[in-house]
Amino acid sequence: MAEMFLEKFRSLVPLYLEDEWQKEDGLTDAELDEALGTLPVQLPLVLREFYLALGGCEDLMEAYHYFFDPDELEVEDGYLLFLEDEEEKYVWGFRLDQLEVPDPIVYRRQNARGTWKSEEGTFSEYVLDMFTWVFNELSPELNN
Repeated sequence: MAEMFLEKFRSLVPLYLEDEWQKEDGLTDAELDEALGTLPVQLPLVLREFYLALGGCEDLMEAYHYFFDPDELEVEDGYLLFLEDEEEKYVWGFRLDQLEVPDPIVYRRQNARGTWKSEEGTFSEYVLDMFTWVFNELSPELNN
């Protein structure tokens, strides 16, 4: 399948970190496949390209929330989990029945209640909005 999101995710490095994207900022296909190991599901295209673009960029992978490293991805409650907040109050994931969609809707679980709620946006929308919020609203001094 053609790359749909790779360049958009790579563009986040110069946009927010004021540096050129380097190969080390992402993972290779081989590194990603090895890290995924025995994960019982296939990643949606958008998450795969996210790791290929930014999987080695700690400044973005750990910006406010923490994206799971590929070897930490897990399936729980019928969802593929990929992100959690610092206090581990919430976790984000994709419904397993939507993994074949190139850019599936993101859901958030409140861990204390175990309830899931749609974020009403796809992964690419959610991630781009999240980084805009983190770097422009939470930390405006990073862009000065």
